[in-house]
Amino acid sequence: MKMRFVSVAVCSLLFSGKAFAGWYHVENYEGFLGPNPIHFSIQTYDGFGSGITVEGSYFQDAKQTPITIYGRVSDGKLGLCEISDDKEFYRILTMGSKTPVDTSGCPFSLEMNETGATGTWSKGTEKYPVTLKKVASLDDTHDQKIDGSVDIPFWAQTATERFSGTYTSTGAGICMEKMQVIHKRSGRVAQEIRFKDEDCNAGMLMTPIYENVQKFTEKSSDTISVNFRDGRAGYSMDYVFNKKTKKYQHVK
Repeated sequence: MKMRFVSVAVCSLLFSGKAFAGWYHVENYEGFLGPNPIHFSIQTYDGFGSGITVEGSYFQDAKQTPITIYGRVSDGKLGLCEISDDKEFYRILTMGSKTPVDTSGCPFSLEMNETGATGTWSKGTEKYPVTLKKVASLDDTHDQKIDGSVDIPFWAQTATERFSGTYTSTGAGICMEKMQVIHKRSGRVAQEIRFKDEDCNAGMLMTPIYENVQKFTEKSSDTISVNFRDGRAGYSMDYVFNKKTKKYQHVK
């Protein structure tokens, strides 16, 4: 078990006394970007100083590679940008932009409604229609409510695998019940890791729900850290990839 660095946004909430009031309002969608089936997940906020009110993750079913998205929603209109590299991720989402974020030139332009969304994705000369249907949601800001099967496509990934967290509601609250390791090439589940977590704290630490699983590389081996809340700064459990068994093993 290790203590984990917590981002600027998380610290401000932890020490303001708001941390356990809940900050997760997440909606999952399935649909199409042009002819390509996609899974699409967004988390909405009241907003930060940069003006960002939405963060999320989506992937094309054929590629299984999560793409980090962020932007703003206003009067049902959603503009979303895509993160292109680690430097941009650190500058905009980890440290936070010091100036208001402009989403006018970003790929996604969507009209949201109660059941889904429609709009376009455009980049350069490419432009495709987008249609989305809401399939699940999670809200711990008020009534601790889950609708449907909530699987979170985490931002962390390796060259060959992505990671998905299944969230559930228990007598102790909402938390991540299990994490799946999914091969990008086949889309199949290669490993399933369940958490012995009676207090229901797994996957409930970081402000963006998509950052509750993080990837590090140590001594040429991929390490996956799962974040847990604990009433303080939180902690993590690490899983190291074993090259012989092709599985992630818990490091105590």
